Amino acid sequence: MSTFERNAVVVVIAVAALAACAGQLPAPGRPPAHGVAVSAEEIARWDISIPPNGAGLPAGSGDVKQGEVVYVAQCQACHGPKGVGKPADPLVGGAGSLATGKPMRTVGSYWPYATTLFDYTRRAMPLNKPLSLTNDEVYAVTAYVLYLNGIVGEDAKMNAQTLPQVKMPNRDGFVDMSRK
Repeated sequence: MSTFERNAVVVVIAVAALAACAGQLPAPGRPPAHGVAVSAEEIARWDISIPPNGAGLPAGSGDVKQGEVVYVAQCQACHGPKGVGKPADPLVGGAGSLATGKPMRTVGSYWPYATTLFDYTRRAMPLNKPLSLTNDEVYAVTAYVLYLNGIVGEDAKMNAQTLPQVKMPNRDGFVDMSRK
């Protein structure tokens, strides 16, 4: 078989593989393949953004105690015991450090909205398995991280109603640039 014929076979196989992939529906929470037309239903499945006011938060709930279990199993390897950091960034600490020469941008010192913590955790964590946590697990680990930062009490339970009510320490440190 000539080089030309081998290359032609490779191209045919590649085109067939791309065609097969193009016909598959994307997994929930995952965007479709580039260039593939999608329906409104498909868009709704992967448009999981949660704004600061909590609109669109899913059903489910979790408390601090449940969150500790999730954190130890899914987060501690990267964020350290009780969120102190290493090898990934710390999630706890840094209160009052933003105006210093060495600011610590943690959930407790920097993040303006608890709903943003839920949104980011749900879509991006754990780093090796994004979108793998259930809504209950995300609510629980959010409650735990907020507790570690002294923002909520140890009896706190997070859900679509309670999470948007959490007042983060740096909420007023950001300017709302939205056009109303």
